[in-house]
Amino acid sequence: MSNTPSPKKKSPDAKEPTLRPEQRRRLTTIAIVAVVIGILVGPNLFKTKTVRHFTYSTFLTKAEAHAITSASVQNATGTISGVLSSGVHYTVSGPMPVIPSDIKELRKLGVTVKFANPSSFSRDWLPLIEMLVLFVLVPLFIFSRLSKGQMGGMMSIGKSKAKKFDEDRPTTTFADVAGYVGVKEEISEVVSFLKSPEKYKAIGARIPKGILLVGPPGTGKTLIARAVAGEAKVPFFSVSGSDFMEMFVGVGASRVRDLFATARKQAPAIIFVDEIDSIGRKRGAGLGGGHDEREQTLNQMLSEMDGFDPTEGVVVMAATNRPDVLDAALLRPGRFDRQVVVPLPDLEERLPILQVHAKNKQLADDVNLDTVARGTPGMSGADLANLVNEAALHAVRRDSTTIAMADFENARDRVVMGQLRDGQVLQDDERERVAYHESGHALLAYVLEHSDPLHKITILPRGMALGVTWTLPEEDRHIHSRQYVEDSLCMRMGGRVAELLIYGDLSTGASDDLQRNTELAGRMVREWGMSKRVGPMAWGSNNQVFLGEGLMQTRDYSDDTAKIIDEEVERILREQEARAIEVLTLHRRGLEAVAQKLLAEESIDGETAAQLIDEAHGQAVHPFGKKTVRTMLETTNHDALTAAAKLTEETTPEA
Repeated sequence: MSNTPSPKKKSPDAKEPTLRPEQRRRLTTIAIVAVVIGILVGPNLFKTKTVRHFTYSTFLTKAEAHAITSASVQNATGTISGVLSSGVHYTVSGPMPVIPSDIKELRKLGVTVKFANPSSFSRDWLPLIEMLVLFVLVPLFIFSRLSKGQMGGMMSIGKSKAKKFDEDRPTTTFADVAGYVGVKEEISEVVSFLKSPEKYKAIGARIPKGILLVGPPGTGKTLIARAVAGEAKVPFFSVSGSDFMEMFVGVGASRVRDLFATARKQAPAIIFVDEIDSIGRKRGAGLGGGHDEREQTLNQMLSEMDGFDPTEGVVVMAATNRPDVLDAALLRPGRFDRQVVVPLPDLEERLPILQVHAKNKQLADDVNLDTVARGTPGMSGADLANLVNEAALHAVRRDSTTIAMADFENARDRVVMGQLRDGQVLQDDERERVAYHESGHALLAYVLEHSDPLHKITILPRGMALGVTWTLPEEDRHIHSRQYVEDSLCMRMGGRVAELLIYGDLSTGASDDLQRNTELAGRMVREWGMSKRVGPMAWGSNNQVFLGEGLMQTRDYSDDTAKIIDEEVERILREQEARAIEVLTLHRRGLEAVAQKLLAEESIDGETAAQLIDEAHGQAVHPFGKKTVRTMLETTNHDALTAAAKLTEETTPEA
């Protein structure tokens, strides 16, 4: 027996494979194009007769020799065609207009002359084809698309653009969100209600209708929303606030209605609106009133969230980094009942965030992510992700297969201080002035008791600065004492004062320092009550983002008070300048030592600068240890290891 399978017979009921709609449309288009080309080109392809071309004078000469039998003159072009006595066809480009005497002469010579209008496809048939296409084929095409529902772009402009996520995507969960324990607890409560609402209804609890995620840019608000979509196991509709806005009036409100109607049909469900401030701004703000389309969209959203038709089982989540511009009606209970603040991560949260982003990275043995976390205060989750990526890029540039601690240091310099400008070349006198300027900042940062610890000084141009002095706080601060603010003012005066002591004059290099100091001193007087003459009063800036609203507001203090404020700001700045002069004069040898070291090496760390200042002073400025970032980290790590060892000893049972 043969093992070769016998061919299967086709069933008589089996249907032949049919073409897909797009294949049929493609074949139809090809056929139409082929027919048109055939009509235009076909007549020329099938011409078989031989035609001779000669000039008009040759034509007259042949006519006189009785070699021309007939001549057909085209009135529009003057072209003459006909048959020679030998039977060969000819064409001649005759004059325009036709010469009557030549026609008479031809007829006398026995040539049959007739006049004709030329036949042209473009003139005779093209207008008819255009009318047929315009008035017959195009309407038929449009009606066929309408009947098949393929005019979505025009007929569904009021439909919501929200993306629906099912249980399989996104795959992000709360386990992928490092830190933010309190935020995840509040969000988890909503997810739990949507999964098992009967547990809450049994006790009479009502879940918040809306949750607003508020926080600075890059803190992970959208990431948390994606985690909710991954955890909820219910329909999750994601849309951006800008998706509601179009050039047509009323489209935004229509899309809001369609979004909530779709969510109600699939309840329980979650609606997430990212960047809600684009449609939720205060109504009627600005010069000349508000934006009608945006206000209609906002009014519709307010009605949908808390109107006559309750949205049972639909929870609205939104995210913004500008809560101050949102309309009050949007934030009241019954709409966004709960505001969840997503702040910048603190030290305990930065370490797990770094661990998440470094999970798939090849780290060297000398990398200590705890040290990196301590050296990145004020960075958001996005900043930390960028820091890890910049470190990896730096490792690739130096042809390394692992990311070392030095790569993290360079990446932090790149993120905080800006890109190193290798093409920026300073003159020798400018370079020396920048060295003394930065040395003045560094010395005051090290000597002053309440200033932040010194980390690094460089005179290499970075970003927009010609030099940078970098300090880092010992720990995350949420409030600042008056001594800390005054030391910050004095430290920023160090560059200007150092130039004044060394050169006896000033330069433009301190413009940014003076601007920041004036702003900080103004806040001390106007907002923080740190002036005895002004007293416990505050006139803080409302930080209005609407141009019209800011212009329409008036100053809420008198001209006399404004004069006192200006005088107090000037007094504070002059006091800190005099204090900086006193300290730098006392430590002038240390100032010069740090400046010469900078001129020789261009960049030094805080530990080196502290050693130079102590040696020039003749003794340690701080008897309890150098006030630098490295000393701070070493002390913190040592205290942490000591505490861990002590805890281990206490919990280990005796033999």
